[in-house]
Amino acid sequence: MRLLACCLVCLVTGNRQSRPWIVSDELWSLVEPLLPKPGPKKVEGRPRVPDRQARCGILFVLHTGIQWEYLPQELGFGSGMTCWRRLAAWNEAGVWDRLHALLLEKLRSKDRLGWERAVIDSARAGCPAGPKSGPSPVDRARPGSKHHLIVDGQGIPLAVSLTGGNRNDVTQLEPLLDKIPAVAGRVGRPRRRPDALLADRGYDHDKYRRLLWQRGIRPVIAKRGEPHGTGLGIFRYVVERTIAWLHGFRRLRVRWERRDDIHEGFLGLAVCLITYRHVQRLC
Repeated sequence: MRLLACCLVCLVTGNRQSRPWIVSDELWSLVEPLLPKPGPKKVEGRPRVPDRQARCGILFVLHTGIQWEYLPQELGFGSGMTCWRRLAAWNEAGVWDRLHALLLEKLRSKDRLGWERAVIDSARAGCPAGPKSGPSPVDRARPGSKHHLIVDGQGIPLAVSLTGGNRNDVTQLEPLLDKIPAVAGRVGRPRRRPDALLADRGYDHDKYRRLLWQRGIRPVIAKRGEPHGTGLGIFRYVVERTIAWLHGFRRLRVRWERRDDIHEGFLGLAVCLITYRHVQRLC
């Protein structure tokens, strides 16, 4: 297995001009102030692996899907367990949530967030048994998880959540709306509510339409029993594209972590990276 990991490193580093797990100075300047300060060292020993190197190791695992124990230490990331602990600590401290809110604020300050509509959808991922997993609707012999995502009209991620694979998509409609951060960046109150929400037939419930109206959001949801070709596809493709971007990170295609917080840490980090790409492109 170690040989396989080294071959993977050679393949990735040899065939790509850029190495996506290397943290740029610009991105690090945003991340570093958000990281919790390390506590005092209790026992003298090896020096602490710098946070920037550990974050590169976490990104390496996210991009390549390699197991923690096979993380190549010769690349200077530190051990897999060190990177695992940092990811758990940073996720617990809410680093990715705050970074995501900061990136959205940058986009809103340039009037680059499309609040006129948002789009919601979900995608399944196989996984080992864990608290946020459940029987897969397509194969009940195997556990599964779901990634639920809401994006703006351009596909910029606004919120993401993790549930068991047997959870109905519509049950995450309100939790996702509640997870959208209050985005400042313009004169006036921070904004966190889109004008309209687009969704497929899986969200076709009158109860949730009423809840959206009560929030001041216009529901645009395809109805069951009606022929396909309603025209929503020209707007809904953006969320499917963003889900494809999420699952472009190999570690998210199949969930290997039994602990929910570790997988949620990867999920939150991936959302930040996708949002940061939009910042680079639009700002």
